[in-house]
Amino acid sequence: MTSKEYLIDLLKENGVFLEGDFTLSSGKNSNYYINMKKAITEPEILSTISKLITQKIDLDDIDKVAGPALGAVPIATAVSLESKLPLLMIRKEKKGYGTSKLIEGELNEGDNVIVVEDVSTTGGSLLKAIRAINDNGGNVKRAFVVVDREEGAIETFEKEGITLEPLISVKDFF
Repeated sequence: MTSKEYLIDLLKENGVFLEGDFTLSSGKNSNYYINMKKAITEPEILSTISKLITQKIDLDDIDKVAGPALGAVPIATAVSLESKLPLLMIRKEKKGYGTSKLIEGELNEGDNVIVVEDVSTTGGSLLKAIRAINDNGGNVKRAFVVVDREEGAIETFEKEGITLEPLISVKDFF
């Protein structure tokens, strides 16, 4: 069984936790950064994340796994491969050409979906993806994040009636 401790060790070994002066996607300034883009390009880290999430959903009645572009797509793909569940990719916004879809992949009315994300700060981008799934007939059953920065995302999700389940929290790096 893959463990949380093993994932933490992998992330530390690969220099995913950086200290300095950073601006986050939420617009907040921070004295540390969790470089999950580096992490999700490493096969062993991606495999470990996918195994941990698949273990957590093993007995659930889940039809699809989804991830918002860009950082969560490799994670969702790895979970899709590990769990044998079809993949959905959620765009930040509809594209202005081709099929103009917000959701890539086949979302059927009533599909039970898990959503994954790389890092959460406020949870805004993940909530946007969840709303897109729900607005298009899916039912988001669970939401996972690899690393929670512990800056309000869990509480934001609770207010929306959704449980955000971090694999690890930022305090695990200290």
